[in-house]
Amino acid sequence: MQVKSVMTQNILSVQMDDSIGKIREILKAAKFHHLFVVENKRLVGIISDRDMLRAISPFLNTLQETRRDLTVLDRRVHQIMSRKLVTVDRHTSIETAMKLLLDKNISCLPVVSPDGEIEGIVTWRDIIRAYLQIPK
Repeated sequence: MQVKSVMTQNILSVQMDDSIGKIREILKAAKFHHLFVVENKRLVGIISDRDMLRAISPFLNTLQETRRDLTVLDRRVHQIMSRKLVTVDRHTSIETAMKLLLDKNISCLPVVSPDGEIEGIVTWRDIIRAYLQIPK
């Protein structure tokens, strides 16, 4: 089985200079765990819900919230995104994708064409869903 049979093609991308506050709202509304960071139609990074958890204060929207907690929302995506990308193409085997996810300790793989265009994303959730034959 190949990545193309399990990948998600409906992806969202953001810009490097988008604010953390904007990304927070997108992730919440879209119920995605990863967003691609694109510059000039080129994939330059990924921002995940875990990146956001590390960046945003746990005191936000609580009585303990401080001005400093709020300023984090004004930071930019490029300040916290992951830049070390591990990608696959649509013909990569599921076994290879699983090995990459485990070996690199990552939760997603961008799927790119030979000319570098983004075609989708494959996550450990996609692979488990396919294995268990659970529809998306």
